[in-house]
Amino acid sequence: MQKKITFLFILILGYALSAFSQDEAALRGDYRVMFYNCENLFDTINDPKTRDDEFTPQGAKHWTSYKYFKKIHNISKVITAVGGWDLPDMVGLCEIENIHVVEDIILKTHLKKSPYKIIHYESTDKRGIDVALLYNKNTISPIYSEPIRIHFPFGAYKNTRDILYVKASTQTNDTLHVFINHWPSRWGGQLPSEELRMYVASVLRAKVDSVFATDSLANILIMGDLNDYPTNKSLTESLKARHDYENAKNKELYNLAYYLQEVKGLGSHKHDGMWGVLDQTIVSGALLLGEKGLKTSPANAHIFQADYLLEEDVNYTGKITNRTYIGYKYHGGYSDHLPVFVDLFATQKLVKK
Repeated sequence: MQKKITFLFILILGYALSAFSQDEAALRGDYRVMFYNCENLFDTINDPKTRDDEFTPQGAKHWTSYKYFKKIHNISKVITAVGGWDLPDMVGLCEIENIHVVEDIILKTHLKKSPYKIIHYESTDKRGIDVALLYNKNTISPIYSEPIRIHFPFGAYKNTRDILYVKASTQTNDTLHVFINHWPSRWGGQLPSEELRMYVASVLRAKVDSVFATDSLANILIMGDLNDYPTNKSLTESLKARHDYENAKNKELYNLAYYLQEVKGLGSHKHDGMWGVLDQTIVSGALLLGEKGLKTSPANAHIFQADYLLEEDVNYTGKITNRTYIGYKYHGGYSDHLPVFVDLFATQKLVKK
């Protein structure tokens, strides 16, 4: 049994290393933080309080234990692969139904001996999907966490997914403020739904400003599926995320996803034949300047594009994500989004614990 587990780990590690270029592998930071939209990671149990009926054995998707466990093993493989030689220090997840599915990712897969712990709060989302954070207890120590509740003051909408806020200390005794997001979808059209994302962005900006009011040099890291692109108003106007990286200033936010999409021409999600970066990484000016213990740059932000996460696009040219479902047909893939990650570098020597 031990040999089988060891072989599995080596196989997954092989996937990991083959997915990176030599440059990406060489630039592995002191801390790697990733985000992954898990695409409808529901358990098979019907929750009468939420709209999860589709993902039950009797539901429209015929969601069975076999499909569920294949899904959590797929996700655990991706987490390992993004880490490379070492697991990511922090992993933000969205489209997860509850804490139990997150526990299964790390307790019922090859990650069961990993140092991961979970931060999760149940949200008031009608579908019952939440965000969560895994953290490596050997390198990250949470100081404080809370869900930032979203209650819309207008229209027929009332609630959506929380923003998860975690203040943590790193192994190098640096403080990092992390926000994990999953903003409202574009269901019904981008423009009709835009005010929802504009509002969530304004709530997030208010929380960011409260952090800056206490510490103008705060290391802030925002990640998530924002359901908008870096050039949309929710990012540029409500959140005020900039992209003039060479002129970075404290108390400002800078969108590294703009660099990935507009400069490198990459995407984390494909819609109507076009790739774009919905899954974004945004940092404070202090993280670009390295003024307070941690430093990163646009070149340290990546989209993980392993071959097994992609397949031929039969409707358009090129590749598309290898999804769990195509419509109502089970496909057995990973997700309709690609994971993103960023490397942070410590400006002081690692403290041994």
